[in-house]
Amino acid sequence: MKAIILAGGLGTRLKPFTNVIPKPLMPIGEKAILEIQVEQLVRYGFDQIFLATNYKADYIEKFLGDGSRYGAKLIVSKEEKPLGTAGPVKLLENQIAEPFLVMNGDILSLVDFGKFYNFSVSQDSLFTVGIKKIIMPYAFGNIHFEGDRVTSIEEKPNIVTYALAGIYVMKPGIFSLIPENEYFGIDNLIQVMLARNLAVTKYEIKEYWIDIGRVDDYEKIQEISDTFANK
Repeated sequence: MKAIILAGGLGTRLKPFTNVIPKPLMPIGEKAILEIQVEQLVRYGFDQIFLATNYKADYIEKFLGDGSRYGAKLIVSKEEKPLGTAGPVKLLENQIAEPFLVMNGDILSLVDFGKFYNFSVSQDSLFTVGIKKIIMPYAFGNIHFEGDRVTSIEEKPNIVTYALAGIYVMKPGIFSLIPENEYFGIDNLIQVMLARNLAVTKYEIKEYWIDIGRVDDYEKIQEISDTFANK
């Protein structure tokens, strides 16, 4: 099975750390984020992994090598200019002819990637997005009213949303929907598909998941780095 890791981001929210190394190579315990991702994908049967790079691409290539020590073939794809989150996928059109997984290079999760992949392949859809339920505490009481009369109050209710989890499964037909050599995001791809009445399916990730986008997220994942040591 094939997968693409989007590892070309600048990591601006994690500066000054990313002034020195690219975000996907930042350490979590004794391993880099990208190293953990590769090992997880290999564990679930992905044996050919493309690394879509831009910022400090040479660092990533030298660090991971050809993938032999992880039990997979790693292929580095380099953008000549920033292409967003969907644009780099288009660069690999001639190298992928089967359903494939795509994930952001700053995501860690204990999701079963094999189940995610198999579910997606079984769907009548070119694109399955991973979603994660996010519960955020609300700092104020929520007042309900009719006219000028208060009818009820909720004391600091939780706000429940579902976020794009940065993990996707795509089928080769998706390539025709992504413009060539243009900055194009996953959000743009979803909008195009919905506008054309093309099915987009979802897979809810109920396992642990974190987007390591900010310094406090990075500090949080360090506290439980052992969780990913043997996962």
